[in-house]
Amino acid sequence: MAKKFYVVWAGRETGVFDNWAYTKSLVDKFPQARYKSFPSKAEAEAAFTSGKPAGAAPKNRTTKATSKPASNKATGVLDTDFDVHIFCDGGCDPNPGRAGSGVAVYRDGKLCELWYGLYNPMGTNNSAELNALHQALLLAEQAIKDGKHPQIKCDSKYSIDCVTNWAFSWKTKGWKRKVAGDIKNLEIIQQAHELFVTLQADVEVSHVKAHIGIEGNELADRMTMVAVSEREVEFAQYRDLNVTAILALRAG
Repeated sequence: MAKKFYVVWAGRETGVFDNWAYTKSLVDKFPQARYKSFPSKAEAEAAFTSGKPAGAAPKNRTTKATSKPASNKATGVLDTDFDVHIFCDGGCDPNPGRAGSGVAVYRDGKLCELWYGLYNPMGTNNSAELNALHQALLLAEQAIKDGKHPQIKCDSKYSIDCVTNWAFSWKTKGWKRKVAGDIKNLEIIQQAHELFVTLQADVEVSHVKAHIGIEGNELADRMTMVAVSEREVEFAQYRDLNVTAILALRAG
């Protein structure tokens, strides 16, 4: 019996499948592919019939976040199809210059972890964003192993496209656009993409607008500032979850 079942709502073929390799062939490079894994055939069939994951709440419903209930404006809309939400961000000042990455993790609607680091004195905004997305994928990988359903929210369309879209074509061309060496940040793109490929049936990577007051995005942004100010080259956990104090941080 299959360990997981896969629903494809939009792909080269739609339906419920029990083979990931075949399912992957249906959705890879398919424009706006829509699919998801389920632990049982019954759940998968119900989700396919309804057109959305079984038991999903309306998309406009907001899950409150942080250690205390927070306002909708502060947290943004947390998709209730997922029980782990990972916000990632990268920053650089000047660009190129001092760069760092940050991540904020919510579980069951509550802020539970903040991460910062990967300081590079001569980084770029794009390299910092890609590093952050890679770390978010690593956290998503652990969440999946723990039986959770993670969603990653990233404010860099460039990073999302590099890892989840363009890399498929670049890989078939020998990791190049036209000539070898014409893809910037190739090493981290390769690492993040290969990890994404192994997780893509169980994680969603979506874009979130930056600097509009969404708490998770703002906290990830502040963690990039901490990474730069402390020159933290490792990716370390930030122990203080005082949201008000963290949001008050400003670039120095």
